[in-house]
Amino acid sequence: MRTWNKRGLLLSVDTYFSKDLHSHASIPFCLHIKDNKFRIYFSSRSPHGKSLPYFIDAKIEGDSIFLDGHPVGPLLDLGDIGTFDDSGIMPSCLLWNGSQVYMYYIGWNPQISVSYRLSIGLAISNDGGQSFVKFSKAPILDRALEEPYFNTAPYVIRENDIWRMWYISCTKWELILGHPEPYYHVKYAESLDGINWVRKGIVCIDYDESAKAIGRPCIVEVNNLFKYNMYFSYRNVLSYRTEKWKGYQIGFAVSDDAITWLKKYDEVGIGLSDYGWDSMMMEYCHVFKFLDRYFMLYNGNDFGKQGFGYAVCK
Repeated sequence: MRTWNKRGLLLSVDTYFSKDLHSHASIPFCLHIKDNKFRIYFSSRSPHGKSLPYFIDAKIEGDSIFLDGHPVGPLLDLGDIGTFDDSGIMPSCLLWNGSQVYMYYIGWNPQISVSYRLSIGLAISNDGGQSFVKFSKAPILDRALEEPYFNTAPYVIRENDIWRMWYISCTKWELILGHPEPYYHVKYAESLDGINWVRKGIVCIDYDESAKAIGRPCIVEVNNLFKYNMYFSYRNVLSYRTEKWKGYQIGFAVSDDAITWLKKYDEVGIGLSDYGWDSMMMEYCHVFKFLDRYFMLYNGNDFGKQGFGYAVCK
């Protein structure tokens, strides 16, 4: 079992507050640029509650991450009115495709009968991840016959000629105390080009007594008994905004084929703090390896309202 050493809040929204970067630094993702240089992408909210993508450069020295400069963005404009991303764009996963960088992002709209609708979009960079152009006005993954509600929060890797995606699929909304709440779990898809995806109908991480909503998977390839590790967020559907242990926590699962997974909550090696910015929630983590250390970026209370922090383990 890994034991994570929390290093505190890395990016505080209060420090970088601006007209556009008004609140939140959610769903952080760290892209390796070269040597010990990285670029951390995240989503912030405008004063009008619109989500927009940013990045901040960083470097790693030993077991510490240091931010370099100030946030850059917004990297994309909101979609035209009526399109899937006219109210929010949140980067979820980035990877190199030759000299290009593919950004898989969450696009969202507010709804009437329920709170929101989420879809998966793609933007492409030709300058090393500094600027992006949307692949299409339409999402690359949206509602379908077998998935009538929404899908979101993809994590993508390439293995040989196969692109593999783990993503969140909503299975229902339920009125709880008069408010619609979604249930969602982790499913799997494949592609030959990273653009056209075949959904396999495979549920990788399903519901259990503790997890009624399972969010933003992150896949880590390791060389031990199990080839793949997955970190994910999970929460209840009752009082998850206000009660400790009912809000988001970090979950852990293992697999030898990346399709059939075994949850191991007791082996995650990290949990809520007794007090402070991550004492009520921990969610939306990105775990990655650099040299001989693993790093975890993650959000805390109020879905990343204060910013994001990190933890490290050898």
